[in-house]
Amino acid sequence: MFRHKLIVSSVLLALGLPSAAEAATNADLQQIHHEIEQLRQNYESRIAALESRLKLAESEARQAGAKADKAAGQAEAASAIASAPPPSHSGGDNISAFNPGVSLILSGLYSNHSQDPAAYQITGFHLPADVLGAARPQRGFSLTESELGIYANIDPLFYGGLNFSIHPDNTVSTEEAFIQTTSLPHGLTVKAGRFYSGIGYLNEQHAHTWDFADAPLAYQAFLGGQFNNDGVQVRWLAPTDTYLEVGAELGRGANYPGTGRDKNGSGASALFAHAGGDIGISNSWRAGLSVLTTSPQDRTWDDVNLANAAVTNRFSGNSKLWIADGVWKWSPNGNTYYTNFKLQGEYLRRTEDGTLVSAATPGSYASTQSGWYLQGIYQFAPYWRAGVRTERLDSGSVDYGINNATLLRPDYAPTRQSVMVDFNASEFSRIRLQLAQDKSRQGASDNQLFLQYQMALGAHGAHQY
Repeated sequence: MFRHKLIVSSVLLALGLPSAAEAATNADLQQIHHEIEQLRQNYESRIAALESRLKLAESEARQAGAKADKAAGQAEAASAIASAPPPSHSGGDNISAFNPGVSLILSGLYSNHSQDPAAYQITGFHLPADVLGAARPQRGFSLTESELGIYANIDPLFYGGLNFSIHPDNTVSTEEAFIQTTSLPHGLTVKAGRFYSGIGYLNEQHAHTWDFADAPLAYQAFLGGQFNNDGVQVRWLAPTDTYLEVGAELGRGANYPGTGRDKNGSGASALFAHAGGDIGISNSWRAGLSVLTTSPQDRTWDDVNLANAAVTNRFSGNSKLWIADGVWKWSPNGNTYYTNFKLQGEYLRRTEDGTLVSAATPGSYASTQSGWYLQGIYQFAPYWRAGVRTERLDSGSVDYGINNATLLRPDYAPTRQSVMVDFNASEFSRIRLQLAQDKSRQGASDNQLFLQYQMALGAHGAHQY
């Protein structure tokens, strides 16, 4: 359209100058026609060049959009696969879907303490020797808990997993070995075998996902760090917009706060409920309430009586632990890459009653004790996070019955304050520096420094909320 107007205008311009046209020679007319033709060709070539550039830009835009859609689809598919057991498959043309995913978590630690860890204890809380030994920190260089995990679909109905824990003393334990249903209706899931209990918030998470190098004092005092159980678990996920999950467990209850047992029935039971949701596009939350009931038999701990003589105490009876947990997460417009914040806390309260045998003297026993922790983790730049944790235990009320005349009942509240900063080059690697002031032991303040690395090799699913 533009070039036609230009030609017409040029012709009209030529026709509008009659005196010049009358005086022009044939050579002049040919020159004018030649110049007009040059103008037409020049503008046509420029328009063609612009149209070619437009087509190229449109093609590149379509290709970029297709790549973005493909990448988004792959990311969404990877997220779905990582956040849940692999989907069930039928037929033999996708056998690779049943190959197990193998992951290895390598973890090491350097620690420095102002107090001798050999004398470590949590004053007012009675931990068996093996539990206290596991909670006791080490000085210098050491391996920490490394994990070997194998997880896969078994068939269209079941999923299975095995997780070995390799301890610094070269011993190996089975943290988890379970099967789990994948296709029950109405939001039901059943798990059987050995697994971390669904109580609380932190208990079900593996240690390498924790935001600090050690478990909170309340978890050490009431759960021996973490509680796993041999038994069966049933979960129900409600079909609601707001996340709502309830679960129940029955198990052997062989681990602290329970004890080993050799009789029919169960030694531990648990109930838990979790709810959560989003607040706008930048905030999300989860809260829960749990109760764990165990029946320890001859749970043993070493103590010192009022005469400063060593005694061994044995407790048999009932133990009930309540846990209230809450988590709030913030990230601007839901984008966690540049900056985000997590506030997390739990309150634990335990009541126990039964029989206590101290220095061969049997008597009644009753106690009510509690503890809590609160921590905040802030990612202030890509790859970098900083965190603060404060925690406290309440030795509460302890009644030894007839043994009140011989056993100590300290009135002390253990505390610990921790700060950390870590560098995460990717989701598979982490280097952490942590400083803490630990006042778990009455009359002793332990200033601690931890330098830790954690590396994940192989297939590894997404972590829980």
